[in-house]
Amino acid sequence: MASLLLAVIYIAFISLGLPDPLLGSAWPSMYREFNVDISFAGILSMIIAMGTVISSLMSDRFTKKAGVGKVMVISVSATAAALFGFSVSRSFPVICLWAVPYGLGAGSVDAALNNYVALHYKSRHMSWLHCMWGVGTVIGPSVMGYALTHGLGWNAGYRFISFLQTGLALILAASLPLWKKCSSLYPAENSQKQTDKPLSLKRILSIPGAKEILTAFFCYSVIEQTAGLWASSYLVLKENVTPETAAFFAGLFYIGITAGRGISGFATMKLNDTQMIRLGQLILLAGILLILLPLGKNAGIAGLIITGFGCAPIYPCIIHSTPAHFGADKSQAIIGVQMAAAYMGTTFMPPLFGFIAAKTTIALYPAYLLLFLLLMHFMHEKMIAAVAHGKQQ
Repeated sequence: MASLLLAVIYIAFISLGLPDPLLGSAWPSMYREFNVDISFAGILSMIIAMGTVISSLMSDRFTKKAGVGKVMVISVSATAAALFGFSVSRSFPVICLWAVPYGLGAGSVDAALNNYVALHYKSRHMSWLHCMWGVGTVIGPSVMGYALTHGLGWNAGYRFISFLQTGLALILAASLPLWKKCSSLYPAENSQKQTDKPLSLKRILSIPGAKEILTAFFCYSVIEQTAGLWASSYLVLKENVTPETAAFFAGLFYIGITAGRGISGFATMKLNDTQMIRLGQLILLAGILLILLPLGKNAGIAGLIITGFGCAPIYPCIIHSTPAHFGADKSQAIIGVQMAAAYMGTTFMPPLFGFIAAKTTIALYPAYLLLFLLLMHFMHEKMIAAVAHGKQQ
């Protein structure tokens, strides 16, 4: 029964990845049709991100009230409806309205599923599930690319993905009895859901080690998003690589993350979450130094791929270790805030680097990544010490 439910969760993680890269793939066609400036993509992404932050912060309350299964179905359905709304939109203000459920649909289900897996499955499944998210991020742009290259338009691309999401939502809805059967295996957890009140943000931040892990998670998200967003520009402007070649090698960064998470799943059979996070940070350091040091463009390209591999285990292992560090009764609330911190990092800090690069030089790209890597490592180690001290008291 637990294995069948795990298969459903794998499907849910693919559905989480499907819509994430669509805006970037479709926007070059969309902004011309809407007759707006190309920079207006930032407005849309901000609306989506803020919706995701809000729903992540509310995930503890939603999950305690409705349960993981219902939250999952409602969230995926909301995303499917928003994607269809995108596909029929003919003006920028209308599509901004549809961006609200688009963002709200992602945060709660992301936090709820991550917490459920962290509580009930081994670390390898967390890595493989996030690998499935990567599969979704490959499928989404591929479908959009098919629609654009065959003259169907960006609207059709969003419509196709909305149909896929609707089909996945129906599968997930059919799995609701399975969630009820599996929940009977955890009576203590069910009792907690019924009696415990959702933790406030103030209460969460007062937990020993919480502020540190939130900062570490924020830093990781800054590294992943900044590295991916500005990789191609760095290779073109700093290493004099052609735009076509740079785009290809920048894509290898994401392939490195996805493949690395598949490999990480096997590595977790020998190493615990803390060891995996430290290993990822060490690999990240090696990759960033290859980009930073004046070793030529080949070293820089190799550094990007290695940076992707270094990113691979950190996100899933931080999440999976949350119940062990903070307790199963607090993990849903903390993971929800972790998701919010991650989205804040991916929303605001990569554009900040773009502003810095425009005012100075894009050569600061690896130094920017290194700064957040060092801060992430420091805060993660500080969290471990704070948690250990708290348990001793």
